Amino acid sequence: MAHRLLHGQRASHRSGIWWGLLGVTAFSFTLPFTRVALGGLSPLFIGSGRAVIAAALAALALALTRQPRPSGPQWLRLAVVAGGIVIGFPMLTSLALTTVPASHGAVVVGLLPGATAVMAVIRGHERPAASFWLFAALGAVVTVAFAAIEGGGLAGVGWADLLLFAAVIAAAIGYAEGGLLARELGSWQTVSWALVLAAPVMVLVAGAALVAEPPTADAAEWLAFGYLAAVSMFLGFFAWYRGLAIGPIARVSQVQLVQPVMGIAWAAIILHEPIGWTTIIGGSAVIGCAALAVRRRAGTP
Repeated sequence: MAHRLLHGQRASHRSGIWWGLLGVTAFSFTLPFTRVALGGLSPLFIGSGRAVIAAALAALALALTRQPRPSGPQWLRLAVVAGGIVIGFPMLTSLALTTVPASHGAVVVGLLPGATAVMAVIRGHERPAASFWLFAALGAVVTVAFAAIEGGGLAGVGWADLLLFAAVIAAAIGYAEGGLLARELGSWQTVSWALVLAAPVMVLVAGAALVAEPPTADAAEWLAFGYLAAVSMFLGFFAWYRGLAIGPIARVSQVQLVQPVMGIAWAAIILHEPIGWTTIIGGSAVIGCAALAVRRRAGTP
């Protein structure tokens, strides 16, 4: 009996990892397609407009399936999720990618697995081993060093890198809280309610962005924007939050380690961005440090 229970738990954890990997694969196109969309759309509109479209899809899905409304405390937690994944990450990365290539952004976002694990620890009141904090801190140092080298020295770490670091923190908070909330509301329901909650603000921002800088996008740029709205902002979270809900959150977050690698590959294929040795070495170092940190968090000896 105990053997069957253990086998079932392992199968469930594997299922969570596969769902998480599906979500990460969807997200890995976000930075390259953001760069494409920036060719004819303002960063403010990309960050807000995609949330408006995703919110419309979410409201339709919630209405058709007649989902019960969240409770009062759950609305407060949904506000945290919305602030992280609906407002914070899209807006900050869109602004950052106006001045740095998608491959650079992909490597900096390589901090996200470790950051998500940290937020899961804080939110869950867990006590990981000291080695976890060591490798998490080392990953942060390596990432800052990479950004400095790419920017031409320590003085080269500019606003774009700070925006990317802030985006990582915002997403990590949204991922950790959303993963916990998905166990109560469901995976797609969590992201849908978060999108609906943020919709009024995003509509105002998107409207202001359209007036300030009217779109001049061609078909390819609108298609890239469509992917950001329908997949990066909505459908991708179906799989991602399902994986986190199955959990454990820190363990499932390990699959985020492949996202920078995928993002760099897509940037090279789609945008023809050159991949230099600094990007390869920096990306490998960041991923390695994050892997060690999350491995310790997951309880691997």
